[in-house]
Amino acid sequence: QLVESGGDLVQAGGSLRLSCKVSGFTFDEHIIGWFRQAPGKEREGVSCISSDGSIYYQGYVKDRFTISRDNAQNTVYLQMNTLKSEDTAVYYCGLEFGHTNPKIGCRGDMDYWGKGTQVTVSS
Repeated sequence: QLVESGGDLVQAGGSLRLSCKVSGFTFDEHIIGWFRQAPGKEREGVSCISSDGSIYYQGYVKDRFTISRDNAQNTVYLQMNTLKSEDTAVYYCGLEFGHTNPKIGCRGDMDYWGKGTQVTVSS
């Protein structure tokens, strides 16, 4: 089970931290990633982190977003700073087993998904 939280309405330039709590799995090699889907658009990968700590960011969020994980809490975070109106979307976390390449993981072929959390950035 993956449960996202932390979405909210925020003004442009503001910050949010999203959390993805993961439970019910045995953690072999895996990728946990953050994805987003804006109205009328396809879901896209934002940032992914592997079980060995490797990280990938999409270019448009690099230097603004930071992904991290707390293994003791089985939680992955996405710190989002300097938010823009184009960051408005439903943010999902996903889990993929079987490899540790976060760039491949961020293509979106995940084994499990959360239900999402809404992020709205007002301009």
